[in-house]
Amino acid sequence: MTTRRHFLASAAAMAVGAATLTPPRLYAANPKIKWRMQTYAGPALAEHVIKPAVESFNRIAGDEMQIELYFADQLVPTSELFRALQKGTIDAVQSDDDSMASPTEVTVFGGYFPFASRYSLDVPVLFNDYGLGEIWDEEYSKVGVKHLSAGAWDPCHFATKEPIRSLDDLKGKRVFTFPTAGRFMSQFGVVPVALPWEDIEVAVQTGELDGIAWSGITEDYTVGWADVTNYFLTNNISGAWAGSFFANMDSYNKLPDRMKELLKVTMDSSHYYRQWWYWGGEARLRTEGQKMELTTIPDAEWAEVEKAARIFWDEIAEQSETKARVVKILKEYNEKMEKAGRPYRYT
Repeated sequence: MTTRRHFLASAAAMAVGAATLTPPRLYAANPKIKWRMQTYAGPALAEHVIKPAVESFNRIAGDEMQIELYFADQLVPTSELFRALQKGTIDAVQSDDDSMASPTEVTVFGGYFPFASRYSLDVPVLFNDYGLGEIWDEEYSKVGVKHLSAGAWDPCHFATKEPIRSLDDLKGKRVFTFPTAGRFMSQFGVVPVALPWEDIEVAVQTGELDGIAWSGITEDYTVGWADVTNYFLTNNISGAWAGSFFANMDSYNKLPDRMKELLKVTMDSSHYYRQWWYWGGEARLRTEGQKMELTTIPDAEWAEVEKAARIFWDEIAEQSETKARVVKILKEYNEKMEKAGRPYRYT
């Protein structure tokens, strides 16, 4: 089965051809500064989550600086992104801390930390207004990497071949997901599976995977997973993926102030694009999409998962002072949102 998966994945890659290997256009032939950036996203997803921002940067920067963008696993495997970034093999990364195995105290909170957010706007508020940005900057500075900016992506839902209508239906399901999300959901019988991103679609087709808990419905349609799964579970593990832009510290420190500011502006434009693209896409495809049937676990039963998440938070907080700081902020923030009521939280 594994051999067939790799054969089909290789065949698919050959069919796509050189297009998947082509970075965004460089608008200057011989720029004074050239960076290489790798994203966690494959080609279809990168068209939305990063490529427009990089092309905008290149148009504005001209011959002063250009960024070459590479897609998931093109230069190094996603799990090796941090080491490549730290060594300067690549200059910048777009990923979450969890997927790229950052050796920091905040890594566990990257990607989908269970129920840390309810909506995508929660993530930038937590980083920019509640102090998470300062903590991330401190932690990455210790290991020689510059944390540039954090933002939100889509919520985390299960896309499966068989319907999920109760917690019992999750038992034994082999699911591709993020390390922390998989660790948390394993208590409900989910079997987390780690595979290269580009192999996921074929792994579902061959039966190596029963489902995916890596995204919302927008990505399921965008990257082709809606073509190989039949059901979409409306309950989510978290309201938004927390991801970031990172840079090699030496590469970043060498930049002129103007280029640092331009990086910030174009990263902010990327965050803004994703806010509306995902928010609109999730609703549109739930109501208009024809490829996946929606299923739901009853609220009373799903409350068991939410309750377990708070226990999980406390277990994480006990591991270090820094993790305790982050959990304390998450608790205070969510309590405030619940107290604020609609539209911040619905109870």
